[in-house]
Amino acid sequence: MSLFSRIKCRIKYEILRCFKPEIIGYSRDSQGNKLVDTRISNVTHISNWGNIKLGNNVFIGHFNYVDGFNRVTIGNGCQITNYVSILTHSSHNSIRLYGEDYTAHSQDKNSSAGLCGSVTIGEYSFIGPHTVIMPGTAIGKGCIVSAFSFVKGSFDDYSIIKGNPAAVIGNTRKIDEALLKEHPELREFYYLNRKES
Repeated sequence: MSLFSRIKCRIKYEILRCFKPEIIGYSRDSQGNKLVDTRISNVTHISNWGNIKLGNNVFIGHFNYVDGFNRVTIGNGCQITNYVSILTHSSHNSIRLYGEDYTAHSQDKNSSAGLCGSVTIGEYSFIGPHTVIMPGTAIGKGCIVSAFSFVKGSFDDYSIIKGNPAAVIGNTRKIDEALLKEHPELREFYYLNRKES
């Protein structure tokens, strides 16, 4: 291999290495509040950090989009896997309703069409890959959202949520009880045995 080819390969390697997905620890949120063990991928995009409230021990994996147009609250201990979209506004109807005048209107044009709303994900919830969470959604604590779900609306604590459109198909407390019977040594750590926060 010629010197030129080796240099070219090295440059390619260094460029790719810069964009390699990695998990980065965050010690502060957008308001400067201290975070403990919160980790976010360098290839996840979070817009409008000022509207994002993260808890401690949050994990947000690779290739996600968190839309901070409105408030997004992600509670302690949540895990957001990969390829998840968390949306707080959408233009999927506004582009037709406003037509050519779409870009001329203020940012609340989506709100006037009922397409805006904050998103809340309760603590210790798990969001599976390729999930879309729509504006105005509230997911309770201790929930599991299955992969490829389209989630819109309010879901009670400890729900197992699945489908397009997503619906409640079970309760995580039943799964937990079976796991705790099998592994009683975990009972002292179990989330529901702790004080409500």
